[in-house]
Amino acid sequence: MLGRMFLSGAKNLEAKKEWINELNVFPVPDGDTGTNMTLTIMAAASEVSALSDSTMKTLAKAISSGSLRGARGNSGVILSQLLRGFTKSIEHHEQVDAMAFARAFEKGVETAYKAVMKPKEGTILTVAKGAAVKALEIAEDSENLETFFADVIAEAEEVLSRTPEMLPVLKEAGVVDSGGQGLLEVLKGAFDGYLGKEIDMNFEKPAHAVMSKPMSAEESDIKFGYCTEFIIMLEKEFSEKEERAFKEYLLSIGDSLVVVADDEIVKVHVHTNAPGDAIQRALTYGQLSNMKIDNMRLEHHERLIKDAEKVAAQQAKAEPEKEVGFISVSVGDGMGEIFRELGADYLIEGGQTMNPSTEDVLQAISHVNAKNIFIFPNNKNIILAANQARDLTEDKNIIVIPTKTIPQGITALISYVPDKTVEQNTEEMLEAMTHVKTGQVTYAVRDTKIDDKEIRQGDIMGIGDKGILAVGQGIEDITVETLKEMVDEDTEIISIYYGADVTEEDAEQLCERLEELYPDFDVEINQGGQPIYYYVVSVE
Repeated sequence: MLGRMFLSGAKNLEAKKEWINELNVFPVPDGDTGTNMTLTIMAAASEVSALSDSTMKTLAKAISSGSLRGARGNSGVILSQLLRGFTKSIEHHEQVDAMAFARAFEKGVETAYKAVMKPKEGTILTVAKGAAVKALEIAEDSENLETFFADVIAEAEEVLSRTPEMLPVLKEAGVVDSGGQGLLEVLKGAFDGYLGKEIDMNFEKPAHAVMSKPMSAEESDIKFGYCTEFIIMLEKEFSEKEERAFKEYLLSIGDSLVVVADDEIVKVHVHTNAPGDAIQRALTYGQLSNMKIDNMRLEHHERLIKDAEKVAAQQAKAEPEKEVGFISVSVGDGMGEIFRELGADYLIEGGQTMNPSTEDVLQAISHVNAKNIFIFPNNKNIILAANQARDLTEDKNIIVIPTKTIPQGITALISYVPDKTVEQNTEEMLEAMTHVKTGQVTYAVRDTKIDDKEIRQGDIMGIGDKGILAVGQGIEDITVETLKEMVDEDTEIISIYYGADVTEEDAEQLCERLEELYPDFDVEINQGGQPIYYYVVSVE
């Protein structure tokens, strides 16, 4: 019964993941809380559904180890820790009553709070704590589990509704905490499982983030690399003339086009190298749903990648062990090339749009034959997963440098000095990354208000380390406005990394404009190749 409840909770979260993604405070195209939590719990669900002889102990181990290794993003890591604490508490029971559930909830919350360096209220942690406190409060007098579960879920729902009062940024954006909503959906789904509701129990193990490798000649034959699909929910008339113009535009940037329209929706499929451009044009007709972008070069060669990984692992074992190795999370071919040139031994493709899991980081660690390995997560949403991988590694010394952006990771890696000790380098990398400010330029996927700035769907946004810096129209103008907010009297270097949807000519034009504005600064331009973000910029 407990296994069925867990699988039902996982399925309910999976069904609601896109809605949870939309609760992301920043209206960026990569809100991923629902995706991260779903991939985390599905890794555990696949292990649970594969159990042939389910006892409380084997069930607890499957849930704990599956979610721990599958954990992605901060929300996913916290969910895995909640499950880890919960299962530690129940694994010795043959039967679980209300009090056993309550103590397991409490242990889960305690474990999750310990895993987070600076726990913040108004998040998934607060919702979990509220549910656990309520469970302990009513457990002793609860003979009926159905009433017990209903009361605990009602309390979780009530706490979730108060999260905007605890975090002003949620209130301003008009949303509840997305991680808390995800946890509530797990609890609701588990309750459905307890009540015996019909649930599809077919599970597939989530794929790992794709590890980087050199592109083969065969891959380069694919002219348009991104299979892009979405549905437009029309907000204005989509005449035959509009449809023709839309198709002509998509064919100008891609091929394999399919556009199916009726009075309310338009379904689109296109292969392109500029998925962001296709999405932006589509936004002029209405809101989007069911968005999906797949890198066909990587998918087409999944088998080759696995073979290459096996070869890499064998080579790593064959080569003499190094004193120090480096693993970096990266996104975009240009960014990857920069890290390789700086000495990265292994790249984990992922970053903002697809957070790698703890298992992905562990695989990367296994490929680097070094006593000491520095890991650069380069995203605040990947740091916890990297820390979790570090704690699960026993045969190597893993140092996670908590870089929150790609420019921070680049600066930290540049700061490495071979003649210094691991401890000295760690200290200097941590110091160097504090001098980097990062800005990212993308587009808004919905209307909202953040930092007293009114944002409309389709607006261009400049996002800094601590919030929205600029909003308006024109990618170049917003990039310049973003940098104006970042530079100060200590600035010496401005670095520009242009994305997959920006031409080299446009990037050079921006560079020239910045050189005129800031003649005393060094302005560097690099091809980043990152999706979603037109520019990633940094000042040091």
